[in-house]
Amino acid sequence: MMRIVVLGLMGQYPLGGMAWQVLHHLLGFRRLGCDCFYVENSGAPPYSPRRLSIAESANDNIRFLRDTFRQFGLSESWAYYDCLTNRWFGMGKSAVRELLEHADLIVNLCGATLPDPDQRRKGCLVYIDTDPGLEQVRIAQGDRASREYLEAHDLHFSYGWNVGEPSSRIPSGGIAWRKTHPPVLVDLWDAPAGRANASWRSIATYRNKGKDLVIDGEIYLWSKHPNFEQVVALPARTSERLELALANIDEADRARFSSHGWGLRDPYTLTKSAGSYRRYVLGAKGEFSVEKDCYVRLNSGWFSDRTVCFLAAGRPCVVQDTGFTSRVPTGLGLLTWHTAEEAADALDRVARDYERHARAARALAIEFFEARVLLPQILKSAGP
Repeated sequence: MMRIVVLGLMGQYPLGGMAWQVLHHLLGFRRLGCDCFYVENSGAPPYSPRRLSIAESANDNIRFLRDTFRQFGLSESWAYYDCLTNRWFGMGKSAVRELLEHADLIVNLCGATLPDPDQRRKGCLVYIDTDPGLEQVRIAQGDRASREYLEAHDLHFSYGWNVGEPSSRIPSGGIAWRKTHPPVLVDLWDAPAGRANASWRSIATYRNKGKDLVIDGEIYLWSKHPNFEQVVALPARTSERLELALANIDEADRARFSSHGWGLRDPYTLTKSAGSYRRYVLGAKGEFSVEKDCYVRLNSGWFSDRTVCFLAAGRPCVVQDTGFTSRVPTGLGLLTWHTAEEAADALDRVARDYERHARAARALAIEFFEARVLLPQILKSAGP
């Protein structure tokens, strides 16, 4: 049986979306007949989404990991290093070291862990780039540390379907990027049909800082707030109900969105566990989403691991176009927008034939994003 280790950031950021990102990989590989484990040793201090700050203790983060993995039958298959106490939780240090030395495949999800040059390993180390643009631009611009970091991996996958292609401004940086999408286990999102009078929903961070890109003197923001400004008045253009669970938005902007007719919810309450995240998705009519400025203007081909959950649940999605249409068909179940007018039109088109779009959404998840479709590509590339 092939032994696989997934490295991630689920403990550092104890939120439902992060949990599902990891679970879809762990459980997906397990369903393919692999023995799977989760290890987290990013070296970064734990974050508290409840307090919106770095935590003084990792107790809540460890509890989140323990409870989530227990729920999905993975109680004996995880390990987390707490840099605040210099302790391992879940599996112990020696067990983790043995696991990393003998694993057939190590998947560095989100680039969560810096490869340890002193760690012996027999298996293939795979980097999965979930946020395309940052590392590619750094290495193309001569960042030696970024190149050494990436070249420490054996294979490189990216959620940016257009990275290195003429259609995108994101360069390959000399790395042979294989393309993939976020996987989903469709049956874990089985649910009754969505209600036609429910709200369109999404979960997002309004404003991000720190990872903006500069290409030929032009700035591309690693943030959604410029694109949210395009649709702030969208509720007046459609009879559909629109709701957002927005993090990192100040009171003035919250009040402005509310005055335009958006329903606003507390993101922590809705995403504090894998279960609460799932319930929020299932309660939606569909997803209406805005994407980061850099993903859109660089035509990255990026697709959201949040959107695949809505699709799997049979909730149609109206999302901002990042160029992913080079692989995934749109128009039924999944619609794209470039302007507020297009967004309103797409919402209204789905409303007129909701059941048909809902069936198509689920079908897209099965054909293009199901773990049994995407994960075998990683196994095949990694070899025996």
